[in-house]
Amino acid sequence: MTDEQRPNGDEEVVDAEVVNEEEPSAGQSADGNGAADQVERDLDELGEAKRERDEYLELAQRTRADFDNYRKRVTKETSEALARGKAELARELLPVIDNLERALQAGQDASAHEALARGVALVHEELRARLQSAGVEAFDPTGQPFDPQLHEALSTQTAEGTDPGVVLETVEKGYRLNGQVLRPARVVVSK
Repeated sequence: MTDEQRPNGDEEVVDAEVVNEEEPSAGQSADGNGAADQVERDLDELGEAKRERDEYLELAQRTRADFDNYRKRVTKETSEALARGKAELARELLPVIDNLERALQAGQDASAHEALARGVALVHEELRARLQSAGVEAFDPTGQPFDPQLHEALSTQTAEGTDPGVVLETVEKGYRLNGQVLRPARVVVSK
């Protein structure tokens, strides 16, 4: 019996690999330093890649932190600006409230109805002037074509001699701030 045959009649198959033995090149020694040098170079490249990765990761983290800080700063500045705007508006309206309180005190005397009406008219004019100085303007669209961007129709009414879709009456004036509608005019429209 040979080594390749077993008593049970099976043959053993041996896989073999053919190795070409080459002469080591000038950069390699016969003891395998060429492979060691290659591994060394690969490790150096891997180390460099890790350093680059760490630098990019740190840059991304710094950028993210900078953006988070920017977003927080803008949010804070916006809320502070809003608070300053509200405080400024309140300061502007305080004299109007004072005058309205004076008008109400004057109205407690029954003989002072004319003075009360005059006082309320003064308060109304002062409030309009303060709002106008802040850029708020009133508009009355009576006689103009109905525009749903500027007007809110409360009702329609038939009117002789008037085209359909024309504002017949303004129930409440509209208000704009720098061209933006704060409140549409509430109107009655012809049908």
